[in-house]
Amino acid sequence: MNAPTRVMIVDDHAMLRAGFRTILDLQPDITVVGEAATGSEAVTLAGSLLPDVITMDVQMPDMDGIEATRRIRADERICAAIAIVTTFDRDDYLFDVLDAGASGFLLKNAGPEELVAAVRALAAGDGMLAPEVTRRVLQRFAVAAVPESVTPVRESVTPVPEALEGTGPTALPSADLPEPLTERESDVLRLVAEAWSNAEIAAELYIGEATVKTHVSRILQKLGARDRVQAVVLAHRLGLA
Repeated sequence: MNAPTRVMIVDDHAMLRAGFRTILDLQPDITVVGEAATGSEAVTLAGSLLPDVITMDVQMPDMDGIEATRRIRADERICAAIAIVTTFDRDDYLFDVLDAGASGFLLKNAGPEELVAAVRALAAGDGMLAPEVTRRVLQRFAVAAVPESVTPVRESVTPVPEALEGTGPTALPSADLPEPLTERESDVLRLVAEAWSNAEIAAELYIGEATVKTHVSRILQKLGARDRVQAVVLAHRLGLA
């Protein structure tokens, strides 16, 4: 049996921390190992507890969640995935926290099941963005980076049997990458950028879900991305999706 995911909760409101702890501790595969009420406290506690996942508020006394995230990510001992949880649905927060190294972004009006799903996704190495946030990420980077000739992904990807999977260099503009994406990796990346799950990608491309996971791992390695969220951001900046 796998060890439960160790979560640290960071928020300056004690009632919210208590609510998060109650929701998460009810899950058999999740345990809350600590709480912090300020950004500086979060940085210190993360270094001592080394949690798997951190839920991070944005506005807090003495240090905000963006700076706390940046400092935690700079500590090589800490491998925790960080989900920003905030009431502030603003673009400056969204892109600042992603640049700081957060792997997820949730609004505080999300339901308990969304919080649990986010923690599990981050623990599994996946990024997690609220649906409304995903749309804004795509809109911001797609407008700036995607050529007009690129058609919507659901129209441009043609399913190919796994045995015929392409291995040649991608037709996408990946010249900035040390190792270019293959055609199939490009297809997978486009679908990842549309927030498709591994199971949905597997069904769309007629390949196994394990094969999708392998492609995603290779894509992350080639892009130098830590998770799917950063891969989407980098892909749009490079014009790859």
